[in-house]
Amino acid sequence: MSKKIDTRYAIGRKEANAYNTQELRDAFLVDTLMTQGEVVWIYTHYERFMLGSAVPTTSALTLETIEDQLKMPFFTARREVGVINIGGPGTITVSGTRYHLDNEEALYIGQGNEEVIFESDNASNPAKYYLNSAPAHHAYPCKKIGSTDANILHLGSQETSNKRDIKQLLINTVVDTCQLQMGLTRLHTGSVWNTMPAHQHDRRNEVYFYFDMDSESRVCHFMGEPHETRHIFVANEEAVVSPPWSIHCGVGTGSYAFIWGMAGENLDYDDMDKFPPSQLR
Repeated sequence: MSKKIDTRYAIGRKEANAYNTQELRDAFLVDTLMTQGEVVWIYTHYERFMLGSAVPTTSALTLETIEDQLKMPFFTARREVGVINIGGPGTITVSGTRYHLDNEEALYIGQGNEEVIFESDNASNPAKYYLNSAPAHHAYPCKKIGSTDANILHLGSQETSNKRDIKQLLINTVVDTCQLQMGLTRLHTGSVWNTMPAHQHDRRNEVYFYFDMDSESRVCHFMGEPHETRHIFVANEEAVVSPPWSIHCGVGTGSYAFIWGMAGENLDYDDMDKFPPSQLR
């Protein structure tokens, strides 16, 4: 079963500057992910990027096409999909091949795989598959990225409250993709700031999915133009869609991790326009 939750149309920077808090949340916050027993998708008009989730419990879930948006006989007919599991262990079957994913392991699903089935090993501790998808022009092989396969960056410091480890899971030095990139960032104990210096990707969009937070904690996610910033308070397992014109960074009231996903003009991870704190307004 598959359930399309929402469509997000592209919004310009001038329009966003006039939004009040609720309008900003309606346009850029995604708070419907990780629904048990369903495949959920949000289709955005930024690079035709999609984000979603699959949380199988007692029954397997199948990745189905979305007729209104894709107009394709199956989901990956013209798309690639990235999956990162943030829950209990599970298995994803792709065209007859089974891939077992533990917590924080990833799977790349290439274009042209008609059968994709999500399962959990234990319904009481289900796998929680976070999904990103982008249009694809070439069929690259499926590949699992295990805990020892990721490229890991160690950035920041305790002095600036942003010591963090970045797991580059679906990037071009780890797996071949058309345009999709994904990874996972975890803050060290006592560090709360992510993604400093803040930056824009004028040649791609990005989505931040925050997780591993307690029910009372929040991340204040900053967005907007460097000279005209806005903020959105984000709860556990919620995401923020970041347009190409927007900066992105955040600060948490407690410990948290987040998954970043990108698609766009190129696969250069360092293609970003940075803005130090002194330039932000």
